[in-house]
Amino acid sequence: MTIESTLEPTLLATGRRSRPRHYLLCPPVYFDVQYSINPWMDPEKPTSQALALAQWESLYDLLVSLGHQVDVLWPEPGLPDMVFAANGATVVDGRALVARFRHEQRDGESRHYVSWLRAHGFETVEQATYVNEGEGDFLTTGRAVLAGSGFRSDPRAHAETRELLGRPVIGLQLVDPRFYHLDTALAVLDDNEIAYYPEAFSDESREELRELFPDAVLADEEDANVFGLNAVSDGRNVILPEAATGLAAKLRERGFVTHGLDLSELLKAGGSVKCCTLELRYPQDPPR
Repeated sequence: MTIESTLEPTLLATGRRSRPRHYLLCPPVYFDVQYSINPWMDPEKPTSQALALAQWESLYDLLVSLGHQVDVLWPEPGLPDMVFAANGATVVDGRALVARFRHEQRDGESRHYVSWLRAHGFETVEQATYVNEGEGDFLTTGRAVLAGSGFRSDPRAHAETRELLGRPVIGLQLVDPRFYHLDTALAVLDDNEIAYYPEAFSDESREELRELFPDAVLADEEDANVFGLNAVSDGRNVILPEAATGLAAKLRERGFVTHGLDLSELLKAGGSVKCCTLELRYPQDPPR
């Protein structure tokens, strides 16, 4: 057990309040599956840019309708995975740690996040030294950053993240290649609440999660396998893949309002709602 995991466990909150968030999205204008860097990607299967864009627009429109601020980073040709904006950085208290990707096919994305974040008022913007795939593997709760490793991000990135962002970092080991990023196996629902698929984690990490989040929502394999945990929550509204009906029912029992979306075209590249959504967390009102 890590030193950071000595945080006290939290119990289930009773009230549900949405909090306006600020998100960065990148449209799938150049979306395609041209290579395979995760188990979901098969270049032999046809993809549709038009369908991917239409599904992405449904996510954009829903976020706006729920009262959130949504900015757009325009993609670059030759970088078909840029739509997965969550992988681009981790942004906490106005400080941004930009991704360093494991696979060369995505290397070119990082500079675009560095440029955008610096141009939009973030004074501390650094690219990670070690492999670090942004909010794909680093999910922020009210007390700590939960950090995944096992398939993509380097465990050495945990200390770097803690130093730059000034938050405790709790390492979690992923063991199922279908859930290659933390955000495919765990969703942050509110400051002190999460949902996760236990079998995606090592025994030690499962125990850690049980101790820290004893009232977590547990997803089954069926919902995890349709990326139900690749979800975005504002504390009351949870946006998740529409196929994850069992998980949605569990969330509604806890008082959340669920919004199911069809992002099945983007799932062909191993991503869904959260993968497309990078949260920008400012220390105070965001710069304009």
